[in-house]
Amino acid sequence: MFRPENVQALAGLALTLGLCWLVSENRKRFPWGLAIGAVVIQVLLVLVLFGLPQAQQMLRGVNGAVEGLAASTQAGTAFVFGFLAGGDQPYPVSNPGAGFIFAFRVLPVILVVCALSALLWHWKILKWLAQGFGFVFQKTLGLRGPPALATAATIFMGQVEGPIFIRAYLDKLSRSELFMLIAVGMACVSGSTMVAYATILADVLPNAAAHVLTASIISAPAGVLLARIIVPSDPMEKSADLDLSTEDKTYGSSIDAVMKGTTDGLQIALNVGATLIVFVALATMVDKVLGAFPPVGGEPLSIARGLGVVFAPLAWSMGIPWKEAGTAGGLLGVKLILTEFTAFIQLSKVGEALLDERTRMIMTYALCGFANIGSVGMNVAGFSVLVPQRRQEVLGLVWKAMMAGFLATCLTASLVGLMPRSLFGL
Repeated sequence: MFRPENVQALAGLALTLGLCWLVSENRKRFPWGLAIGAVVIQVLLVLVLFGLPQAQQMLRGVNGAVEGLAASTQAGTAFVFGFLAGGDQPYPVSNPGAGFIFAFRVLPVILVVCALSALLWHWKILKWLAQGFGFVFQKTLGLRGPPALATAATIFMGQVEGPIFIRAYLDKLSRSELFMLIAVGMACVSGSTMVAYATILADVLPNAAAHVLTASIISAPAGVLLARIIVPSDPMEKSADLDLSTEDKTYGSSIDAVMKGTTDGLQIALNVGATLIVFVALATMVDKVLGAFPPVGGEPLSIARGLGVVFAPLAWSMGIPWKEAGTAGGLLGVKLILTEFTAFIQLSKVGEALLDERTRMIMTYALCGFANIGSVGMNVAGFSVLVPQRRQEVLGLVWKAMMAGFLATCLTASLVGLMPRSLFGL
């Protein structure tokens, strides 16, 4: 049954599209056909995934698989780190919640999933999935073959890893296609982080893994749409077939795939851990400086409060009640400034008095993307290696791409806010 909160979410749809149109390089070439097609695709995917009994059973299977993966990872982590990773405690535990240590419960998941992803790629399972999604994107969103494939691969492999699979084509892409790849990379997340986010939210959001997986998949069309609004497609772009013949990601054997995947995962886990340490430290420094000023409204000034005020209208436009919009807006700001990992950790700690279950679900979709300041540097570094001759072009596009990726997840959250509570069992 539809409520006023569902109609309210239409404002989020209009706001995200309108903001991108305002910064468009050619406002006269708004892609109406793509806008309708992308939104319809997103809505249909949500209705199918959460409305059909067979799809619901599949999502429950995904959730169970993620829980099994997390449990298996914890067994390996506990073998190495003992009680720090949830193993047998050598003393009585008065606060069980304190045993959830991010470094030992979340980062190891990234290692295991990266190794598993490499193995599934070597066995051609992920490659077939990427080709399938690439074909769908090519036919429904009007993309050429190579960028359609890279867009699909980004959903599973990540914002820099996805374009690797069309490395030979990167110098031939139009400016609009290059911008689209960067924007979609920031609108989605990788397979390894999907499982990590689901692990963080498992205790506060029912069916967390299903929501995170759905969020990353349906945000890809949103990223394509908003990218095409900001940097319209080149009329000279022509369709091309999908081609994996120049794909760079190859492994010599299954063992080689597992070892290289583990090495890649270690690099990602170290980057995530180091980034969180630095960004949280910097944010704490700023909060201490702001805390020296007189309180406002009876509470000290902080980054979260400031960002909550700035992004509260955007949060409200996604269908979130105004009394919760300040908290939700603060999470949006944290995601943009301090990475989505920090935002998800904070979301998992927010009590039910501040965010109800529906708001928590909507925010999961809004936060599930790589659009943050740290990703700007990662994209510049990654594309500088993949296509060095276009580095200056990437520098000129990357900040707009961050905006497109950030708003793409907000667009996705707004569409979820349009749906009745009963669809998600609320």
